[in-house]
Amino acid sequence: MKSTPLIVAACLVAFFSTVGAALPYPILAPLFAADAANEVTNNLNHFWGMPPKLLLGLALAINPFGLLIGATLLGPLSDRYGRRPLLLSTSLAAAVGHAITAIALAIQSYPLFIVARFATGLMEGNDSVARAMLAENLSGSERVRALSWLNSSLYSGWLAGPLIAALSVSWGMTVPFWIAASALLVTFIVAALVVPRQLPGHTTVPNASTGWWHVVQHQHALKLLKHPELLRLFYLQLALTCGVTAFYEFYPLWLVEVAGFDAQGIAWTTAALCGVMAVASIFAGRIERSDPLKTASFFAALIAATIAVVGFGNAGIGIAAIVLFGVPNAGYSAVMPAWCAERFGYLGQGAVMGLLSTIFCLANILMALAGAVLTLIDTRLILLLGAALSAGAAWQIGRWNLPLNLRLSLPIPSTTDEIAK
Repeated sequence: MKSTPLIVAACLVAFFSTVGAALPYPILAPLFAADAANEVTNNLNHFWGMPPKLLLGLALAINPFGLLIGATLLGPLSDRYGRRPLLLSTSLAAAVGHAITAIALAIQSYPLFIVARFATGLMEGNDSVARAMLAENLSGSERVRALSWLNSSLYSGWLAGPLIAALSVSWGMTVPFWIAASALLVTFIVAALVVPRQLPGHTTVPNASTGWWHVVQHQHALKLLKHPELLRLFYLQLALTCGVTAFYEFYPLWLVEVAGFDAQGIAWTTAALCGVMAVASIFAGRIERSDPLKTASFFAALIAATIAVVGFGNAGIGIAAIVLFGVPNAGYSAVMPAWCAERFGYLGQGAVMGLLSTIFCLANILMALAGAVLTLIDTRLILLLGAALSAGAAWQIGRWNLPLNLRLSLPIPSTTDEIAK
């Protein structure tokens, strides 16, 4: 089969899943900061008489928490049951989750809102399934290009989500969530049309002993951390993505405090960043990778440098760095996942890609918590922390000199049961 439709389907899954996760950022703060007399939001921002900021914190954290669990489990589940069933079921369920979120806002039900956001996040952790689908069915430069586009779609979703919400919320508080639900229904249809029922090189094993609960207990992505090399990858990738997520989560606040931007200014800056990253991803997929870890280290260092420039720079220099951040991020996102697919893919592409997604979700949660404290002092502190973590990761990745043909000391497992042991 031609690879282009498969790549398009995978990118749609990645993009709209992360769009849905990022949608509430420009919506929830004013919603929970609204005056108690406002009948539209009263039952949401004063649930059980709790402080609105506490309710806001829970509302912001619950979706990434669902993403974290979903990223850990959905990849390995797709190793067992197939990429197509998992992609279709999670896309449809995420669409339903956004619809329920909109209904919860309309009827002012905070508990329903929280449950819907968690469940939606759980389903939106399916980008690991899309990554695994591409990693196991493409090879060489085509695999690198495909993963580059997918990762660009993933990161662009985190940026485009707030932009879409800011542009559509004027029509009503629930409109952004209905847009997300509609987009995921389109994704479901596209995936149903182009993803075949049985992909070549499929890794699932029809073994009755590996039911879904067995997979959840014994074959989740974090099981891979028993391997020393993957444990090292976990720490390095976590440090790097902590820098990336610190940038994503707090550069809008920097734009407000340092550059004096309003929502429209943030939207235009975000659009410019998305455009640069999309263009850079086209060229990132063509990078020669004779030494992929050195290449990844180089891009990681540039990521750290651009974040540091934002933290240290004035308004003009910082805005330029924000936009240019898309270049090294696209390069790193093309090289590192492709190397992981080649190096550790025999352990199950779904589990390996699920581990990368899990790391990203964990980094989101950690930096959100750290930023909640550091921004009380100075927003630039969280950006500088992110830059330092990324720089440390870049240095360590560059020192991790492992030949691609070196396998782990353990024998290659032949079944999913062996992988779980």
